[in-house]
Amino acid sequence: MEIYYGHPTQEKIVGNIYKGRVEDVLPGLGSAFVDVGEKKSLFLSQGEINDAMLLSCGFKPWHGAAPINKILRSDQTLILQVRRGGIGSKNPQGTTKISLPGRYWVLLPTEDRLGVSRRIENVRDQRRLRRIARGLKRNGEGMIARTAAQGASKEDLERDYRLLAETWKRIQEAARNSSAPQLLHKTMGLVQTILRDRLLPDVHEVIVDSKFFQEKILYFLDYMQMAEYKDRIRLHQDKTHLFKHFRVEEQIQETLSRRVNLAGGGFLVIDEAEALTAIDVNTGADVRHRNQQAAILNTNLEAAQEIARQLRLRQISGIIVVDFVDMETQRYEQQVVNKVKEEFKKDRVPTDFIDITGLGLVEITRKRAGESLTGLLGNAKFDA
Repeated sequence: MEIYYGHPTQEKIVGNIYKGRVEDVLPGLGSAFVDVGEKKSLFLSQGEINDAMLLSCGFKPWHGAAPINKILRSDQTLILQVRRGGIGSKNPQGTTKISLPGRYWVLLPTEDRLGVSRRIENVRDQRRLRRIARGLKRNGEGMIARTAAQGASKEDLERDYRLLAETWKRIQEAARNSSAPQLLHKTMGLVQTILRDRLLPDVHEVIVDSKFFQEKILYFLDYMQMAEYKDRIRLHQDKTHLFKHFRVEEQIQETLSRRVNLAGGGFLVIDEAEALTAIDVNTGADVRHRNQQAAILNTNLEAAQEIARQLRLRQISGIIVVDFVDMETQRYEQQVVNKVKEEFKKDRVPTDFIDITGLGLVEITRKRAGESLTGLLGNAKFDA
């Protein structure tokens, strides 16, 4: 369903926190460029200025974006985080709205707000987590309860908050004692991040092909107070290579193809461009249904499920336009729309169904989280 890549020669900087120095302030673009010591400066838009900075300059948060030249000046130093990696020739994007993710919480040390994961739908659980968060957070801080927090004990929630609060304290101390540009906090590695974020009760098995990494994972689970998951870490000892055994590389090659076949005989054609991604749905050779409209509905329903999967698998984001096969009845059309919305609920990346245009095209947006799979594999060769 999803693929994540790490490469020893291309360190991930998304999530890193730096003490940076402002190079240029561009009032006309409402943005600035900040040197953090990496190959490219961070692009900082005026919408990414945190509440504390706004208040210190006499502006009220939530009252529209303040002019960036009234807040920043050249050569000024500030703490900021990489929120999105560079795509193509574009610079990576930064934010002063720092977020520190833990197992159960995301700490927002510069934003005074509370939130709960949209995957926690039970109102009683939402109220419980908000009540605990109010008792933990300090003035000016914000907290977001993650999905894993739903069944966590109060003690575990408090412990996770204390770890995050200590991390922020160390970052502030490092910033006071260093000159810009300087890396203050490095985000977790790929394996640790996946374990922290994705190892939930619905995961039955984590398969690893290295005894060394298995031991590192078990140590990490102890550190994160996740010992109950240690018996789910399985070492692959078959003579056949792990990726070959599960056809991983073969499936990756299939993922890079424009054409995606559907079980009923239909197929998708996926075309990625810089501005948007276009997906065309075709009935193909669906001969299992008695009439054309039944075949069209079946193809569109299969396509709705597969499109949601392909967006996650290929890490496609931004604007997506889908041309489903035309349907004669509004009832069928609504069935397809409902199926699209249902499948999007499974996606961890915020994905929204926007509208059906006058031409019958479906508009979707998916939050940008970095380069797509095609972009990653096109820019570098990744070792298995």
